Amino acid sequence: MGLRAFFLLVLLVLAPGALAPAFAVQPDEILADSQLEQRARNISAGLRCLVCQNQSIDDSDATLAKDLRVLVREHLQAGDSDEQIRKYLVARYGNFILLKPPFAWDTALLWLSPFVLLALGGAAILSHSRRKRSEKPAAPLSADESEKLKSLLGASGGDGH
Repeated sequence: MGLRAFFLLVLLVLAPGALAPAFAVQPDEILADSQLEQRARNISAGLRCLVCQNQSIDDSDATLAKDLRVLVREHLQAGDSDEQIRKYLVARYGNFILLKPPFAWDTALLWLSPFVLLALGGAAILSHSRRKRSEKPAAPLSADESEKLKSLLGASGGDGH
């Protein structure tokens, strides 16, 4: 596959995501109070869609994401603070609902795994390069081995072509 074909393939894979709407919030979800709506957007932008898992609930079209957006707006209208809403959702769904979970004992693996994988990869590369350097080149053929090889090649018609 040529470089041009590779970039075309990457473009075809990424284009649908670029064409998706910036927000999945439906008009019937939007609050009349613009300040409350802005708070709702700020909160939901930091909450993970439990269906999509790599999108915020603000960007997801999943039914559960819509339910969570409505829930956030209901709590805002009830007078809850942003922090109270986040705490309620974390108590209900765990830290996984946060796109940026806090560093804690139960999220340590999530936060540390990239570094562990990077260290393991570096160690593997270093080990491979050291092993490669320590390999000795093959010893040259002895006169007897060389003669035997020539006779074998001559007997099989191996003229090099």
